[in-house]
Amino acid sequence: MKRFEQVLLRLGDKVMLLAIAAWVAAVGGIFAGAWRLKGVWVLYAVATVIITTLARQWTRAVRQRTIREAPLPRFLQRKLRETYPHLSVRDCELVERGLRQFFLACLRSNRQFVAMPSRAVDALWHEFILHTQAYRSWCHNALGFFLHHTPAEALGKRARNNDGLRRAWYWACKEESIDPKSPSRLPLLFALDAKFAIPNGFTYVPDCSILDRQRDGGGCGGGHCGTSFSDGSHSGSSGDFGGADSSDGGGDGGGDGGGCGGGGD
Repeated sequence: MKRFEQVLLRLGDKVMLLAIAAWVAAVGGIFAGAWRLKGVWVLYAVATVIITTLARQWTRAVRQRTIREAPLPRFLQRKLRETYPHLSVRDCELVERGLRQFFLACLRSNRQFVAMPSRAVDALWHEFILHTQAYRSWCHNALGFFLHHTPAEALGKRARNNDGLRRAWYWACKEESIDPKSPSRLPLLFALDAKFAIPNGFTYVPDCSILDRQRDGGGCGGGHCGTSFSDGSHSGSSGDFGGADSSDGGGDGGGDGGGCGGGGD
C-alpha cells in the first residue's frame, strides 16, 4: 500500500468532521467580527462538498481493494486445516475468499451488524481475531473500525440476527452479480459449508422451492434457502434486506422460522 493511501485511510473517514469543524470556525468568526461574509464563500462551500465527497469515495475504494487484495496471515489457512483436516490448500483459499466477501459486506453495511452465515469462514475469522495486533491493523486499513467476532448462525427468532444475515446475503449476492431476491445460484459465502461438508455447517439452496419439493417427497431438506431472506416468514426487515437495499421499502416480517428451514439461534 502506498504511503499516500495510508494517509488517506487514516484521515478519509474524518474528512467530514474536519470540514464541519472548519465551517463552524468560519461562521463563528463572522459573528465575532473577525471577517465578513462574501460571495466567494459560496465557491468555498461548493468546493468543500466536492472535496469531501471525493475523499470519502476514494477512501471507500481503497478499503475495498485492501479487502480483496491485501494478503492475510499465511498461518490462518494452516490453522483452518487443523480444525477441518479434510480441506485441501485450494479449499482453504476458497474459504479465505469467503472471509473477504464477508468483510466487504461489513464495509458496505456502514457499521450495521452483519451476521456470519458459514461455520467454515467463521473458523478462519476466529483464528484471525485471536492474533489481536494483526487483526486490529487489518480492521483499521480495511474497515476503519474494529470488527468484533460473532458466531456463525442461520435465520431464527432474533430480528437483529436475521437482519444481519440479510445484509450478508444482499452484499454477497451483489458482489457476484446475483439477484438477491431471485437467485439462480448461491454466493460463495453461503455455499462453502455444503460444498466442503463442514460438520454442523449451514447448508443453503438458492430457491425455497427446492426444499419444498424435498418435503413433498417425504423428507426434510435439512437446509436453508436464499429466497427466505426476502420474504416475511422470519422476523426483521425483509423488504429491504435489513436496510441494505435502500431502493426498496422495508417491511417487518411477522412470525418465526420453523421446520426444516428454520434454526440457528
